[in-house]
Amino acid sequence: MGGRAKFGIFGDGKELAQLAAARAFQKGDFRSGYYRDQTFVAALGELQWTEFFAQLYAHTDLAYDPNTAGRSMNGHFATRWLDEQGHWKAQTDFYNSVCDIAPTAGQMPRSVGLAYASKLYRDNPGLAGITQFSHGGNEVTFATIGDASTSQGMFWETMNAAGVLQVPLLVSVWDDGYGISVPVELQTTKGNISKVMAGFQRDGGTDGHADKGFAIFTVNGWDYAKLLETYEKAAHICRTEHVPVLVHVQELTQPQGHSSSGSHERYKPTERLDWERAHDCNVQFRNWILANSYASEAELAVIEKEAKDVARDARNTAWKAFIGSILPDHQEAVRLLEQAANGLATTNATTASALLTLGADLQKETSPLRRDAVTAVRKALRLLRTQPIEQRQALISWLERNNIENADRFSSHLYSQSDESPMRVEPVEAVYSDESPMLDGYLVMQRYFDGLFGRNPLVVAIGEDVGHIGDVNQGFAGLQEKYGHLRITDTGIRETTIIGQGIGLAMRGLRPIVEIQYFDYIFYALATLTDDLATLHYRTKGGQKAPVIVRTRGHRLEGIWHSGSPMGAMLNSLRGIHVLVPRNMVQAAGFYNTLIKSDDPALLVECLNGYRLKERLPDNLADFCLPLGIPEVLQEGTDVTVVTYGSMCRIVLEGASLLAEVGVSVEVIDVQTLLPFDITGRIVDSIRKTNRVVFADEDFPGGATAYMMQQVLEEQNGYAYLDSAPRTLTAKAHRPPYGSDGDYFSKPSPDDVFDAVYALMNEAEPNRFPAVY
Repeated sequence: MGGRAKFGIFGDGKELAQLAAARAFQKGDFRSGYYRDQTFVAALGELQWTEFFAQLYAHTDLAYDPNTAGRSMNGHFATRWLDEQGHWKAQTDFYNSVCDIAPTAGQMPRSVGLAYASKLYRDNPGLAGITQFSHGGNEVTFATIGDASTSQGMFWETMNAAGVLQVPLLVSVWDDGYGISVPVELQTTKGNISKVMAGFQRDGGTDGHADKGFAIFTVNGWDYAKLLETYEKAAHICRTEHVPVLVHVQELTQPQGHSSSGSHERYKPTERLDWERAHDCNVQFRNWILANSYASEAELAVIEKEAKDVARDARNTAWKAFIGSILPDHQEAVRLLEQAANGLATTNATTASALLTLGADLQKETSPLRRDAVTAVRKALRLLRTQPIEQRQALISWLERNNIENADRFSSHLYSQSDESPMRVEPVEAVYSDESPMLDGYLVMQRYFDGLFGRNPLVVAIGEDVGHIGDVNQGFAGLQEKYGHLRITDTGIRETTIIGQGIGLAMRGLRPIVEIQYFDYIFYALATLTDDLATLHYRTKGGQKAPVIVRTRGHRLEGIWHSGSPMGAMLNSLRGIHVLVPRNMVQAAGFYNTLIKSDDPALLVECLNGYRLKERLPDNLADFCLPLGIPEVLQEGTDVTVVTYGSMCRIVLEGASLLAEVGVSVEVIDVQTLLPFDITGRIVDSIRKTNRVVFADEDFPGGATAYMMQQVLEEQNGYAYLDSAPRTLTAKAHRPPYGSDGDYFSKPSPDDVFDAVYALMNEAEPNRFPAVY
């Protein structure tokens, strides 16, 4: 690489096992792995060596790195399931790789869902006609993981879920004896993952059928013939019987160390290094070829030379393309700097000299990056800030064009840009008539989900207690009996793999609604949500998507772990996922309709204390769609704007009634969605009228209220219309203790709303609004 790549991480030492696994891989199958599978992907014909090097150089052109457009370090591979319009291609035509992620074991939760989709496509007759995503459920999901990463909880939760569900998941553990510098004896009980997993093995061993469990195989990573036999048998069991399989590949090596930034000689003893040199799978493979007379020394020498030539040529070609994509802008910047300097040569020699120096330094760069030219041009514009616009315009135009192009290279596709984006779903207002009944909120959800499952066979719901009892708040009551356990499915208490199950299902064309029973429990699954789901569309630059809907319930109830509103944590973690906060169940239904029509993932938080409150049922419950990013004015006012969401809407409206009694007119705005947030500027329109604003919610101080304030005052320039300092009203910095008093003294009450708003009016008009306290 000649030092041109900043970092490299490779799967050397695992080549033979990956070749054998690839031989068992069929079109329509899925690989859910991590960053040491380059031989696996190349053996499938899904990786050209120029692409391998392009990824090392972070080439941002999809034509050269179709996996992630330079957004992920090397070894992160992704099949482009979506066409240029963002629509699904036929996954059954591909050897599918889900885009790898670097967090250890992070690839495992989604593996459950990818394999579970095969089970649904095979067993659910309502999906029989769908051939774009499955050949009748015959697809196997090949998950790969390093031995040390099996210490992670995600691995164990995945294995347990796969064993319970009995899905075609084939897990390969690449065991090279170390996790970076830590030997396996300090990683795994008994120093052997297959021994530890023995309790998961189905009765009768690999051929038994007596009970649910795993088929478990062990094989040495340098024994090619045995590897082929093992993977053929393992894949056959997975594919035909829908039984999960563990293949523990032992006696592997990692000759490069963990990555190009370190050496394994620092932590491996001499005896181990000697053993690895002798047992490297490529050395053993070469010996096996010679021993069986499959090729001669001379023939192997030719092959090895050709392989080196191929690698060298691919490296050079990739580097030339990478530099070639940068040089035109680089050279144009040099020309414009010289042009600007020439224009000042007689009037400002000092600035002209500085500009020429910038250009000369830029010209000297032998391996330029895009930032080099951009930095030089920005420095030049600072030097030219006092000059007439004519002296600066060419450089400004260059910078503006580059900013647009670099936004596409580095910041696009955080959310869907297709015509199926939720931002493009046509809003449909709720319709009411004299016959529209008043129902408890939970009955609204029952009616809604009943209709949804009846009209859309792709929709499934999974989660703790959603099936037999119809979820803890009865939104699914009676629906499992009506639509079957394959459509509405109970799970164990395993939030991480509930989310993973949903991600995998959504990746394979289904429309899962996955439930986190209480919002407080979402932290169990936060790593999977933020590292995998939220980044998927971005890190593939629009090549993959997983439009899963995460349903949960939060805000007010009572108790430390059942009253959560951790919105700040979500907003800071889940960019790439829409965050919806409806104030009641009718609003929730309108958002579900929008999401089902669209192709982005979303988190929807229902109000925990709203299921027993009466609501009027719309006549068009199945059709009305709420737009994302559009606040609703719940009450108009002239003195103070209060911005809130969720259960706080009722609290704020009660507080506004108290304020009205003393002559304060409050405008109450429900933002309805936090990601996206007020795309119309409706809140600023209100502040322009009232000149005062309070942001209120049940999150911790500095959470979502701070986010809303930043959006309104900074992004939308709302500060320009304020006559008083903006305020926030939040819960206390601790979780709410149990009991009604715990709620009152921990979260904002109507009294607190009164005091916060009244204080603004007292400050502005003390004579009219004298201090209360």
